[in-house]
Amino acid sequence: MNLQFGIEEQRFREEVRAWIGEAFDDQLRALMRRSKNGFLDKQGQQCWQKKLHARGWAAPDWPTEHGGPGWTPTQRYLFQCEIAAAGCPPISPMGIKMVAPVIMGFGSEAQKARFLPPTLSSDIFWCQGYSEPGAGSDLSALKMRAERDGDDYVLNGSKIWTTHAQWADWMFCLVRTSREAKQQAGISFLLVDMKSPGIRVSPLPLLDGPYPGEQEVNEVFFDNVRVPLANRIGEEGQGWTCAKYLLEFERGNSYGPALRYQLGQVMQLAERLPGVDGRPMAEDPDFQRRYCELAIRVEAVEATELRLFSGQRSGSSVGAASSMIKLVGTETKQAISELAIEVAGPRGWPFVRDTWAENRGRDVEANPGSPELAALLPRYFNYRKTSVYGGTSEIQRNIIAKQILGL
Repeated sequence: MNLQFGIEEQRFREEVRAWIGEAFDDQLRALMRRSKNGFLDKQGQQCWQKKLHARGWAAPDWPTEHGGPGWTPTQRYLFQCEIAAAGCPPISPMGIKMVAPVIMGFGSEAQKARFLPPTLSSDIFWCQGYSEPGAGSDLSALKMRAERDGDDYVLNGSKIWTTHAQWADWMFCLVRTSREAKQQAGISFLLVDMKSPGIRVSPLPLLDGPYPGEQEVNEVFFDNVRVPLANRIGEEGQGWTCAKYLLEFERGNSYGPALRYQLGQVMQLAERLPGVDGRPMAEDPDFQRRYCELAIRVEAVEATELRLFSGQRSGSSVGAASSMIKLVGTETKQAISELAIEVAGPRGWPFVRDTWAENRGRDVEANPGSPELAALLPRYFNYRKTSVYGGTSEIQRNIIAKQILGL
């Protein structure tokens, strides 16, 4: 694997860097400094994606026939590095990175024409309907019914931990269409219009909120919701195959560039804030040790990602190795957030749910550098979920043991 970048690749990197300098404006930067999870509200996410779409860069991984830029793996990696280094928001993954590949791989031509263009332009905002109150890590145990009635399915049941369902225009959803076959064979993959009669979205407050504009997860209830058969992706009973295919993209996201940026932010914080002896926290030996340990982990994540993603040039799939990326990437993200709040110490806002949103963003002598400091503790709480969604760390270790190590 050649890690040296040529002249054309350096020019591409400079082109991306120059574009970010113009497109990632002061308003978006201010929103990102206050973000607890690295994403913006719906309006902010759509604003950013539309800027990328206008430049032709909204979907780096898409093939050119569907609007992708036709980049090499190296260009995609350099783009991710520059986006992360500038602190830009990532694209909301539900549409571009998750449901779109499934539609491309299993959908009809009519479905591709209907859903892919507005997903690319962010005119459709998606949410994911997978987990249920009794089916999380054991997703194949889902019970939400979809019974055929003429040209429709009739849906009854609920989905839980549904990120940004309150904003979504459409949901991609796993439903049970048969109880006669084994669990996995009785599942189908549907696209559901969130304006359909009978859908109710109920917010689920977490430790880090909720606050206006920042509500994140929800429970979604379905009461005799009618979904046309034309909105099924693939054949009836093929939903588990679609779900496994999608999870490769959800788990196989690139973590390295963003982790490098987040760790760099911790160092900047440590250089600015004094420790108990009055010297900058960055000079504290214990901080230096922990920082270096995390820096090594980030280097290892990036090296692994480069090795895996370079194999895609020959057409190989990341496959089960996506579990390695997801496992180490999310746990490293959590460790960085832990170090950040330890560096901030009592200078971060006391985390009182009823007052944090009201206080957040004020610049006072006791809290220099807010709102960045004010977001650290909510971000720490928010990142507890990263080792749960997309399959828990325990699930990832099982996959690694069985499919990679052969145990």
